[in-house]
Amino acid sequence: MVKKIEIPITHAVRFLRDNKIPFEPHFYAYEEHGGTKVAARELNVPEHQIIKTILFLTDKNEELIVLMHGDLEVSTKYLARTMDVKSVMPADARNAEKLTGYQFGGMSPFGTRTKIPIYIEERIFGEEKIYINGGKRGFLVSIQPISLKSLNPIMIRVGIE
Repeated sequence: MVKKIEIPITHAVRFLRDNKIPFEPHFYAYEEHGGTKVAARELNVPEHQIIKTILFLTDKNEELIVLMHGDLEVSTKYLARTMDVKSVMPADARNAEKLTGYQFGGMSPFGTRTKIPIYIEERIFGEEKIYINGGKRGFLVSIQPISLKSLNPIMIRVGIE
């Protein structure tokens, strides 16, 4: 008998289903501060295919989400220049949870509490499949990168090694 996987019904899962975006659920043992390295190791996939969701605030107190390859960092200098602001910085856990409705470490770009502009590292679209947070710690969904177009993203190139 095949055991049915219980998929958590997060806001992200609702968004994916409502927008008819096919996805596969993937679970792993979440480790505090383990990040994409742990997810990649546990799922046995390249860290480059794990996409992190990072909430930033500009010097004008505007929020934005950046989707970035797990093995790259966001150049805040390039990001600020791209956005024509003086500076950007990652939001703290309290702000991130308040604005997105997701716990730090379980943040998804899908189904956020407030409408937040999404910026996507353009190289993500070169992947065949990506793994992105499904709205809960230790829960990723694999999707085709083209599915990210449903977020009406702004394409950027701000990833650095």
